[in-house]
Amino acid sequence: MDARAYIEAHRDEFVSSLKEWLEIPSISADPAHHGDVRRSARWLADHLTATGFPTVEVWETPGLPAVFAEWPAADPAAPTVLVYGHHDVQPVDPVSEWETDPFMPTERGTSLHARGASDDKGQVLFHALGVSAALAASGADAPPVTVKLLVEGEEESGSVHFAELMRANRDRLACDVAVISDTTMWAADTPSMCVGMRGVTDAEISLYGPERDLHSGSFGGAVPNPLKAMSDLLSGLHDEDDRVAVPGFYDGVVEADQAERDLIAQLPFDEREWLATAASTATWGEKGHTTLERIWLRPTAEINGMWGGHTGSGGKTIVPRSAHAKVSFRLVPGQEPLHVQERVRAYVEAATPAGLRAETEFSGPGVRACASDLSSTALKAARASMERAFGTQVLFTREGGSGPEADIADILEAPLVFVAVGLDEDRIHAPNEKVEVPLLLKGAESAAYLWEELGTVGLG
Repeated sequence: MDARAYIEAHRDEFVSSLKEWLEIPSISADPAHHGDVRRSARWLADHLTATGFPTVEVWETPGLPAVFAEWPAADPAAPTVLVYGHHDVQPVDPVSEWETDPFMPTERGTSLHARGASDDKGQVLFHALGVSAALAASGADAPPVTVKLLVEGEEESGSVHFAELMRANRDRLACDVAVISDTTMWAADTPSMCVGMRGVTDAEISLYGPERDLHSGSFGGAVPNPLKAMSDLLSGLHDEDDRVAVPGFYDGVVEADQAERDLIAQLPFDEREWLATAASTATWGEKGHTTLERIWLRPTAEINGMWGGHTGSGGKTIVPRSAHAKVSFRLVPGQEPLHVQERVRAYVEAATPAGLRAETEFSGPGVRACASDLSSTALKAARASMERAFGTQVLFTREGGSGPEADIADILEAPLVFVAVGLDEDRIHAPNEKVEVPLLLKGAESAAYLWEELGTVGLG
């Protein structure tokens, strides 16, 4: 039986298992559900054991557990592939907007609706099916490459302990390539591979002035106003070309070459449809770049919120004592989050008028951007595997969001390859999350072919 036939024959069994896993509300951001995250890890460990993985372990952290599994290749010289994913899920608020219970998986046509269906339990589970399909197709007792899985339990709450977990287990996690299955494709009829993700760092900026709110008639125009200063500071984040104006912000940026810009231009992008999805009437951004380049290839600064002074009903004529803003910066390869943080702090200090005091607090060390080598053997093998499964050309995309992928690449010293089948319309992080079951089966088929491809070409 070939891999495709095996996967089709085991469709119902796969969906049934996925539903069972999705019923576990493994919300890592909510302490009330930490027991469920542990239950989710145990469920996955049991499932991988039943699949046949000889080694399956639940790895504890100071927070929530990850799951590690390994199935060695028959040939010790075969490449080693590590698959990364996560078993925790986003909170479900507002519950009132869900059409069905978020933890009662519901099939509607080809879709399966539940929190975590696409992000990321469905995309983790297709790898187990892919390994089984590869073995059924080859008749072997072991895959043609050593397959390792590392499935963390804190991705949706910042992967707080993930880097240290990898450092502590670097030898166990050693691999020739890391396969990431936590992203999306361009469209169901336009399969694609992600080849890069932006990084991020975010901050809260506060400006403090007088010790108390002041009467604007008595003091307005004679003392610095924190809200006015904050408005000036935020408006100065961009120059006349809508580039980020923070001195040193672009230090180290690795510019995308024309070849990648040309690959992006091949995508069937309809700006009007995209604007409708964005619920906006106009595009905006750094001049000289297309919309897709702005959200994939360029670093950005966004003002996420601003507050201070009187915001209740009626008027209150004051000079407010303080002003606050939340800002975030998306980063591209070559930018170091800590360096960007230093530059932002320096910018805030320089933009703060005399008489005001500034505080800039970042939520953490930030996340670095990552990118795949378009010429690598592993990426070519992954693309060939997906094209074999989907029966059509696979294009390249990037992701504007962020994750722990850069840490995986650096700590394990392994190149990254993205093999994922989620869709933008899967409503991840939103009410009514869903996944397309036929795409999960294509993901399993792609994985089955990937082990075969890598076992044939190697990674030397």
